[in-house]
Amino acid sequence: MTAAAPIEIAQSTPTGGAIAHQVMKHYALGKVTYCVLMRRGFNHVYEMRFADGLCAVARLCAERPRGAPNTAYETAMLRHLKAAGAGVAAPLATRSGADSIAMPLPEGPRDLVLFEYLPGEGPGESVPDTEATGRGLALLHELAQGYAGPPSRYQLDLQHLLHAPLALLCAAPTMDDALRAGYIALASRVAERITALLPQLTRVACHGDCHGGNNFVTDGPDGTRVASFFDFDDAGPGLLAYDLSVYLWNTFPRKAGGVFDEAGLTRWQRYIAGYRSVRPLAPADFDAITSFLPVRQIWLMGEFAGRIPVWGAQAIPSVYLRKQLEIMEYWESMHTPA
Repeated sequence: MTAAAPIEIAQSTPTGGAIAHQVMKHYALGKVTYCVLMRRGFNHVYEMRFADGLCAVARLCAERPRGAPNTAYETAMLRHLKAAGAGVAAPLATRSGADSIAMPLPEGPRDLVLFEYLPGEGPGESVPDTEATGRGLALLHELAQGYAGPPSRYQLDLQHLLHAPLALLCAAPTMDDALRAGYIALASRVAERITALLPQLTRVACHGDCHGGNNFVTDGPDGTRVASFFDFDDAGPGLLAYDLSVYLWNTFPRKAGGVFDEAGLTRWQRYIAGYRSVRPLAPADFDAITSFLPVRQIWLMGEFAGRIPVWGAQAIPSVYLRKQLEIMEYWESMHTPA
């Protein structure tokens, strides 16, 4: 009798109990009293509590379209930043001193990483908290300059952020020929414009996903709002203009012809003012920010396209693809709001 072929699993979701079991097995942190899935997105994120009162966050790395997790770089960079005085959720070491373990799952082993629990709340629409986020990102860029640990698997360049995601997007079953041609033409124009700017642009160690949802803000000793950052899964060497564009991309109105209202413009201005209070921002870098808005959007849609086996093709329906193309074509004509 021929043995049945193994069933392919795109991505499994372990229970909190399964995560707790692995953590108690590999970490010397005592008994886990609470472990629940907080978010199932690009990765699986669990909130954990231990018998001695310690709180932590466990991240089970999911398969990414780019390839293997960037765990060695990410965890080493976080340790460097924390030692330098930045507010970050640093990794917690296993009994053996490692920064992660390989959790066995039906689809194959996946990296499980424990991070410190950060207090506070997201910046939301608070102007002081938005300014604190800009200051905090500038501090990350400043303090990362002395990093000398493992190199990043990925460079946040046009191949990584634009061309590779575009290929995934163009292969999506919800993409028709007319849309595909529109996306390819747009990406070509964007790449040409950014390539011409590259000699003038500043390179930094990017957070990669600083959109206002990956940091918390608390009161500092003098009452000033202070930002602390987490989720460095997309971190890597890249361009300052791209890292700054992520916040603008997340807050700018999502429609062709859209403009900031007064409150939105104020938050953006204070975000940039917060950044400039710590690090200089050259005119070329500031002007280039809007050039990266379509890059960021195509990167995100490429992530969705790469997850069709897990999330389904209707995570990027054709109507959505058409709307995003219209918005990105509008963004091409924008100047960075001053």
